[in-house]
Amino acid sequence: MTRSRPVIAIDGPVGAGKSTVARRLAAVLGFEYVNTGAMYRAVAVAARAAGIGGEAETERKLDALLAGARIDFRAGRIMLDGRDISAEIGSPEISESASRLSTLGVVRARMRDLQRAAGAHGAVVMEGRDIGTAVFPDAEFKFFLDAGAEVRADRRWRELDAHGVAITRAEVLAQLLERDRRDRGRELAPLKPAPDAIVVDASGMSVEEVVTLMAQRVSTRVGAA
Repeated sequence: MTRSRPVIAIDGPVGAGKSTVARRLAAVLGFEYVNTGAMYRAVAVAARAAGIGGEAETERKLDALLAGARIDFRAGRIMLDGRDISAEIGSPEISESASRLSTLGVVRARMRDLQRAAGAHGAVVMEGRDIGTAVFPDAEFKFFLDAGAEVRADRRWRELDAHGVAITRAEVLAQLLERDRRDRGRELAPLKPAPDAIVVDASGMSVEEVVTLMAQRVSTRVGAA
């Protein structure tokens, strides 16, 4: 695919800081920002409202549900059928449901179509679990943002605590490790760096340092081109 402006893919495990980094990098470059994790959580909200679980036998119901659902972004807010659900998708329950639903082929296929449409014209920073490997394997720039499990659990726990979610750090770590196991071990588009991705270990880096590193890599290559 030929694009006049590049797609920047940022993949990595939960709690690595992808959303914050991708949002700020997009602002620095003047690109659009797409949070694919929010799209999967929107599916979880829709499925819960429809009384659909995450078992394989529910794929037929999910297929029908997703065929008629509208998931998009407006001014940085995630919308489901025209309704702002940004405040609903941050709970541990929705995150857990989204993780389970993301293992289903019908869900991944629908989300992949929406994500490709969102980045078709380039000038986009898209973050998730499989952007550089499955959604945009031809992305001009691929980063895999990682950090140690303890570091990621601390970040996630502080984020939840700031939003008033009653959960212990130990519970957050246990959930994170289970998400890692599920994401890395799933049959469809498992979490892993693309062969040509730049791996960034952000364990000891600030958000600003990570954004600067990525922006420099992008600027250097674009300038050379």
